[in-house]
Amino acid sequence: MIDFRSDTVTKPTEAMKEAMFHAPVGDDVFGEDPSINELESYTAKLFGKEAGLFCSSGTQTNQIAINVHVQPGGEVICHEESHIYKYEGGGIAKNSGASVRLLAGDRGRLEAKNIAQWINPSHDVHFPLTQLVSLEDTANRGGGAVYSFEQIQEIKVLCQSLGLPLHLDGARVCNALAVNQVDPAIYGAEFDSISICLSKGLGAPVGSVLLGSKAFIHKARRVRKVMGGGMRQAGMIAAGGLFALQHHRSRLIEDHKHAQQLEETFHRQTWVKSVLAVQTNIVVVSLNDPTKRDVILEQFKSFGILGMAFGPGMLRFVTHLDISPEQVAFTCEKIALIRP
Repeated sequence: MIDFRSDTVTKPTEAMKEAMFHAPVGDDVFGEDPSINELESYTAKLFGKEAGLFCSSGTQTNQIAINVHVQPGGEVICHEESHIYKYEGGGIAKNSGASVRLLAGDRGRLEAKNIAQWINPSHDVHFPLTQLVSLEDTANRGGGAVYSFEQIQEIKVLCQSLGLPLHLDGARVCNALAVNQVDPAIYGAEFDSISICLSKGLGAPVGSVLLGSKAFIHKARRVRKVMGGGMRQAGMIAAGGLFALQHHRSRLIEDHKHAQQLEETFHRQTWVKSVLAVQTNIVVVSLNDPTKRDVILEQFKSFGILGMAFGPGMLRFVTHLDISPEQVAFTCEKIALIRP
């Protein structure tokens, strides 16, 4: 099967597996796993932060960050389609006892002027205290949309003026950086905490890294322990993440080109209503007849191609490390043969 369901389906390359096999390990709860320590240090330095914390998933790094930033009864501002709200099992309420202010925005992206009008007045006891702003770059539900760096800077200025921390759900932040070409350290300076997923387009099998100040990561390490996230000889999987960061970031632009090829082909089909303009590696297709979604996915499956339902009358195709140019060409041929 040619699997476009997600970039989480990637398999470790032979070179990555070799690096993992030979990784030195120790007890990470004691801070003694050299491979994890190297990954955390490398990632922190790359994004201009003081420290990092290796965790099992992006959901865990996001939820730990929220728990550190927000007190029970506080409020988190995020986009209404954001991953931290829609796809993390109600974790903001369950883990941190916080409420959420959901805002609309262009393809999963917020603007400073929109955020500003929803900051709750701290003197009014009727409202929860606004305690965190969270952005997602790239925005998954926005079809991999990328923030302009100027947008982020404007939001940071607003947050600083109000004393609010700014968190980044950077599940696919390296895809964003491949587009905007901003230096990771300059980009990272705009955020108080950053969650970076290693197991999507970068191709590592497991893990995410949470970044921030030393004081922030010290608190985050305690929260990770409380959430059962303390790992022991996890250097073998951390080595996969380090390899991914060192070797796979530069190739992400190939995935973006493959996604653009799919976009162009989908646009030509009479059964397609629209395609979100592709910026990175996610292609979101809206159908003329929403009731045909599952029929179309089954036709793709009969050709040996897997896509994913992405809401009523919508499909999602995601390009990644394990999708070759030949497979993209084959898929484009089969798209033209779909007859819903």
